[in-house]
Amino acid sequence: MAEPLLQLRGITKRFPGVVANDRVDLEVYPGEVLALLGENGAGKSTLISILYGLYRPDEGEIRLEGQPIQIASPRHALELGIGLVPQHPLLVGRHTVAENLALGVGAPLFPAQRIIPQITRISRAYGLQVDPKAQVHTLSPGEKQRVEIVRSLLGGARVLILDEPTSVLTPQEAEALFGVMRELRAAGRSLIFISHKLEEVLGIADRVVVLRRGKVVGGVAAQEATKAQLAELMVGRSVSFERKRQAPSLGGVVLEVEGLAARSARGLEALRGVSFQLRAGEVLGVAGVAGNGQSELIEVLSGLRKASRGAVRLEGQPISANPAQLFKAGVSHIPEDRLGMGTVPSMNVAENLALREYDRPPLARGLLLNPKALEAQARAQVREYAVATPSIYTPTRLLSGGNIQKVILARELSGHPKLILAVHPTYGLDIGATEQVHRVLLEKTYQGAAVLLVSEDLEEILSLSDQVAVLYHGELKGPFPVESVTRESLGLLMTGGTA
Repeated sequence: MAEPLLQLRGITKRFPGVVANDRVDLEVYPGEVLALLGENGAGKSTLISILYGLYRPDEGEIRLEGQPIQIASPRHALELGIGLVPQHPLLVGRHTVAENLALGVGAPLFPAQRIIPQITRISRAYGLQVDPKAQVHTLSPGEKQRVEIVRSLLGGARVLILDEPTSVLTPQEAEALFGVMRELRAAGRSLIFISHKLEEVLGIADRVVVLRRGKVVGGVAAQEATKAQLAELMVGRSVSFERKRQAPSLGGVVLEVEGLAARSARGLEALRGVSFQLRAGEVLGVAGVAGNGQSELIEVLSGLRKASRGAVRLEGQPISANPAQLFKAGVSHIPEDRLGMGTVPSMNVAENLALREYDRPPLARGLLLNPKALEAQARAQVREYAVATPSIYTPTRLLSGGNIQKVILARELSGHPKLILAVHPTYGLDIGATEQVHRVLLEKTYQGAAVLLVSEDLEEILSLSDQVAVLYHGELKGPFPVESVTRESLGLLMTGGTA
């Protein structure tokens, strides 16, 4: 067997109160795709940050082609041949592809022009289909990912780290990315692939290594593994991958949207004649590539944005443009931005849990808060939603993404909501946290709540929804019964095609 191109031996990294990486051993061989799996907080991000020069290990050794190395910075990592394709491409939208890739190259005159032949050569060699003269703001998420790959290859990367590269891609874009990865593997490059999507891992990886609580708990050849085995290694228990939705018992119409139009923050038409109905006990999944009107739709329905025309009715009554009044009327909102909109990061867990009801008994006693009631409610909700927090008085910003989401769920789903607006509710969450979020949402539908689920994760939409629709350039295609669509047909609708 060939010698490893990259070796990690006994890598340990500590932060106050936590060992993020605990004596991690890892090898990456030339011409292979190594998948790195683990729950949120398992240590993947810390390990990748060490490999890319953002952190230095407290203990352990890194070897490249058998020689010990110390990685001082991201620039140094690339000089050594280690490149990173970030989850969210770091590109300047108003510039061209060539202008973005020329940043940091150091060519004295007209660097963007000088770099175009290299971009073209690399694009052709690996089937990347990157236009160096295209404006970045016109590119799809998949095209931006390819630009980031070209950036690393321009720097001479022999080891390429891909961090959740398919998280915002359509199925067709994801498959195109896998084609590029196969070309890179065939050319002898080494790829470290990080993903929560186990089907993708089994389809593209040669080997899989699983981290749990900072330690390597397993490594297996991908062709010998199953989704169930990998999931159990990740979370320490068995996980079901069956369709989660049971046959619903539908009630009357809860939400009716008719001819809805709205403008974006830049004044552009973001919604164009959107119409649909949502009944009690029903889940309507709305798919779409980011920027096609999903944010504006949720903002109108949650009272954060005024519609330019059309009608929205909650149980037959026009909705208020006041989020607080809508919550009292039974509308719960699980926002996409957990820290910026879903919580106040500097406030503690108990305070964030009380944000919706702090002015009403039992939390309010006249004009003052009732500290004992606040504490009792917080402890009960933390227990019910299994929020992993050192204390109910811990600042929310210190929790993991999954636990912040549990705080939001506990607050928004308290009582008996009539309508739940759930926006990317499991984005970035691991298998265990995702499973819990799905269970809570479905339990609420069995109690009679209607759920509008906005997600870019097609597996999530197909697993939870009764009806499915797609937003494309502000127009709603559908809804369709979930049994009549596939990942591939939804992917086509998301890019302007027909199912």
